[in-house]
Amino acid sequence: MRTNQPFQRLWAARTISYFGDSLSLVTLMLYVAQSTGQASAVAMLLLVGDFAPALVSPLTGTVSDRFDLKRVMVGCELAQAGLVAVIALWLPALPLLLLLVGLRSVVAQIFQPASRAAVPQLVRADDLPAANAAVGFGTNVGETVGPLAAAVAIPLLGIRGALLVDVATFLVSATVLGVMPQIQRGQRAVLTSFLGDARAGLAYMWRSRIVRTITLGYIGVVAFNGIDDVALVFLATDALDGGESAVGLLLAAVGLGLIVGYALLGRGKTRMSMVALLLTGLATVSAGNLLTGLAWAVIAAFTLQALRGIGIAALDVAANTMLQQTVPAEVLGRVFGTLYGAIGLAAGFSYVAGGVLLDLTGPRVTLVVAGTGGLLVTLATALALRRRR
Repeated sequence: MRTNQPFQRLWAARTISYFGDSLSLVTLMLYVAQSTGQASAVAMLLLVGDFAPALVSPLTGTVSDRFDLKRVMVGCELAQAGLVAVIALWLPALPLLLLLVGLRSVVAQIFQPASRAAVPQLVRADDLPAANAAVGFGTNVGETVGPLAAAVAIPLLGIRGALLVDVATFLVSATVLGVMPQIQRGQRAVLTSFLGDARAGLAYMWRSRIVRTITLGYIGVVAFNGIDDVALVFLATDALDGGESAVGLLLAAVGLGLIVGYALLGRGKTRMSMVALLLTGLATVSAGNLLTGLAWAVIAAFTLQALRGIGIAALDVAANTMLQQTVPAEVLGRVFGTLYGAIGLAAGFSYVAGGVLLDLTGPRVTLVVAGTGGLLVTLATALALRRRR
C-alpha cells in the first residue's frame, strides 16, 4: 500500500479531516462554556454532535450508495468547511449554534461511511486488514493531536482563529480527495426512491446473517461497555485514591492501546482469521473492563485499559474488513452508515443506563457488570458465527 497513491490520498484526507473535527470540538466546548457558563449547554453540544446524526444514519449511508463516492466525500468536506466558517465568523447564540453543529455532524456522518466504502475499491482484497488498520491509526492520531493543537491555537488565534484552522483542514482534505481518480464500483443496483433505498439497506442488513451478527455483536458490546469512560473517573479518584492525574492516565491508556493495536495490525498480513480477530476484539474490550473493576492499583488498571485499546483496534479492523469482504459494493455505504449510527445510539444508551448503575453501586461493580455483559454478547456472537459455517 505504500505505492498505492489513491489510498494514501484517502488516508491523508481522512486524517486531516478528523484532526480538524477534534480541534473544533474542543474549541466549541470552550466557547459554549465561556459564553453560557452552563455545563448543561456543553452537554447539549456533545449530544447534538454525537448522537443526533445517529438517528438519521440509514439515510446518510444511502447518499454514499446513490452517488459517486469521490464527489460525495469532496462535497462533504466543502459543506463542513462552509458550516464551520459560518460558526467561526458569526459565533451565534446557543440555539443557532446547536443547529449548525447538528447540520455539520450529519454531513460528517455522510463522509464516514463513504470513506469506509471507498477502501475496498482502492486496495486489493488481501490488503484490506492492513488498510483498515492504517485508516484507524490515522483517525486516532488525528483525534489525539487535535485537542493538543487546540490548546496551542486558542491562546494564539482565539476562538474564531482556531475554528478557521478547522475550515482550512476541510479545504485541504477536499483538495486531496479532488485529485484522486474516480472510484469504480461496478454495476449499481436499480435505484428506487431515497427512502426506499434506505429501507432496502436495513432489510439487507437483517436478511444477511453475517452482517446482522457483526452489527448486533458490535452494538451489544458498546451498549454494555460505553459507560467505562465515566466509571474510570470515579475508579481513579475514589476506589484507587489516585487523584486527577490518575484519571488522565487511565483515559489516555485506551488511546495508547489503540495506536499500538492499529500499528501492529497495519504492519502486514495478520495470521489470524477475521472471525477470530473479531471475537478476540470483543472479548478483550469486555474482559478489560471486568478486570479493571477488580484492579488493585492505578498501574494495573492502566495496563488493562491499554490492552482494551488494542482490543478495540482489533474489533474495528475485523468488523470493517468482514463487511467490506461480504457486503456488495452497491449497499456498503448504507451498511456502514447504519452500523456506526447504531454504535452511537448504543453508546448513548450505555451512558444513561450505566450512569444509573454507577450512582447506585459505584465504579467497580459498574465495570464488572459492563465487562460481564460484553463477554456474554461475545459468546452469543461466537455461537452465531459458528452456526453460519
